[in-house]
Parts: sequence; C-alpha cells; structure tokens
Amino acid sequence: MSVLSVSIDTKRADFYMRIDAEIPLHGLTAIFGPSGAGKSTLLRIVAGFDRSGGHVAFDREPWEEPGRFVPPHRRRIATVFQEPRLFAHLDVAGNLAYAARRAGQLEAVPAMVDRFDLGPLLTRRTAGLSGGEAQRVALARALLTQPRLILMDEPLSALDHARRAEILPHIEALRDEARIPILYVSHAVSEVARLAGQVLHLSEGRVLGFGPTAAILADSATSISDPSDPGSLIEAVVEGIDADGLCALSFPGGRLLSPESLGRPGATVRLIIRARDVLIARKKPEGLSALNVLAARVEATTPSGPASCDIVLSCGGVPLTARITRRSAESLGLAPSGECYAIIKTIALERA
Repeated sequence: MSVLSVSIDTKRADFYMRIDAEIPLHGLTAIFGPSGAGKSTLLRIVAGFDRSGGHVAFDREPWEEPGRFVPPHRRRIATVFQEPRLFAHLDVAGNLAYAARRAGQLEAVPAMVDRFDLGPLLTRRTAGLSGGEAQRVALARALLTQPRLILMDEPLSALDHARRAEILPHIEALRDEARIPILYVSHAVSEVARLAGQVLHLSEGRVLGFGPTAAILADSATSISDPSDPGSLIEAVVEGIDADGLCALSFPGGRLLSPESLGRPGATVRLIIRARDVLIARKKPEGLSALNVLAARVEATTPSGPASCDIVLSCGGVPLTARITRRSAESLGLAPSGECYAIIKTIALERA
C-alpha cells in the first residue's frame, strides 16, 4: 500500500489551505467536498503543477520540501483532467504511441486498445471524438506511461449522463485491475459513492474527515449532500434474482428488492435512497404495492423547511433519512428512540 504524506500551510489570494495528513492509498481514493474546498488545489500540489512551500512525499520519497522540489515529469504521475488534453495534431494511435514510446511500452499499446475499446478510433483525429471517446483515450494514454500514481480531476463533469455511463465502467475496471493508486477529485456524491473505497473530505482548505466511503458520506451527509434533495447511502450485497425477476439485496437493516439487476450475486453495491422516496408508518403496513418495508428506530428530527422536516432513522444501525411534512411527524408522534417502519418505493433504489 502506498502512502501520500502532505503537510501544507499556505495562503493564495483569499484562500487558505492547512492540511497535515498521511493518506494510505489503495484502489481509488476520492478527494471530496463542495466547490472552493481546495480539492483541485491539493491535486495540483501533489502533481507538482503548483508549489505549496510545505512538505509532500509519496512512499517516503520527498517530492517537495524546503530546498527540494521534484518537477512533475520526474514524479511518474499520470493526470486525467476534466478536458482530455490530447494532442490535436496526432490521431488516436499517435497519442497512444507517444505515451508508450516515452515509457518504453510500445508493445503494450494493443492491449490498451482492446481494454478501452479504441480499435475503431485509432485513425481518427482527436478533435472529432465525443467527450466519452476522448476520455477513454486519455485513460489508456495515462496507463501507458506506467505511472506510480494516477490523478483524476473531475474527469466526468464535462460529460452528459450517457457519456458518464460509458466511462464509469472503465474507471471501475482501472481501479480494480491496474493496481495503481488513484486520487479522484469530485463533488458528485453518486460518483464518489460508486467509485471510491475511501474518501478525504475537504472544506475551506481543511480536512474534515478521512475513512471508508460509506462512513464518511454518512457522517458528513448534512454538509456534502444537496439540502434540497438529501439522500442516504446504503451498502448492500446482491443476493441474486428471485422467482419474480426482482434483484434481491441484503444489508444490516434487512432485505431490499429492485426491479433492475444491480450486479452479480455476491457483489457489494452502494445505493442512494432519496429522503423524498421514504415514507414512515408507526405500524407495519399491509396491502401496499411498495415491496421494501424496513423496521426502523427514530434517531433525530430536524426542520428542513417551513412545512417539512427530516427524520433520521436507524435500520439495523444504518442511517436512513425521510423527508416528510411537520404535520405528519406530529400526527405520528415521531420522537427519538421511537419504533416505526420505513417504506421505500421499489423504483427509488438508485445505484450510486
């Protein structure tokens, strides 16, 4: 396992960053937080594009310290940006060959072409590629440089939904198969929930938390999710397809059913359940079309608007938030430690 050590205390214009952390890197680690948190600033310092005046080391090799600064090209880092930044004067094959030649890896090009489905694109100029195609080329080019660390700075933010869906499986495969640590900057909850094994949560240039994705997102829900449309993150294991063709999943709070297949049996998936899609009943309901009914306990109630409130529930120790009207909360007599049932619309299960 690689370790990134960062000790930064720097001010730029009206932005102040203070970070002192040792971050174990394995798989994909997300740098997460709202706009202006310092995510891209930190990534640029790690890449060597900017100097911090502090200390940066990777696997105990100093990259920056007083009197020493290792330039980007000597850090063996590959960076994938929001815009692919391919060479416009070369076709796709030329872009791949350039990266492979510099790393002495020309023989690896055919495997990368197959891995990222680039065969039909090899003779095309980069200006004629779609956003998703260009990012696939950028990912392949990054791997061909044989990096020790891959940095990704919001690589999906410029893509529409269809193109994101095209690229996500490639990033997942890279995470699972390449055995190269990835630092991934994003402010999108769904991306981080799906891709990251661990999260470094930043706000205003400071570290608010670091740990497993599910734990950090659950602990930080009020500060990093959209307050107008909050959701809960649930980690579940796919059991398989039942006799009615529904995908069955299990988690500590019970069993969930989805009309869509969410993965192979045994796979661990993360689900986002929107608070607006959760209803609450004091008694176990009968005669409902909703298939997902979970025993729950009220943990807290919080006003969320003039007429609404958020009810934080615990389902087997897993937090689940419901947004209901204040009148409903009062009529149900919901209070901390009260027992109830959470009713989740089957179609509301959204894979992160």
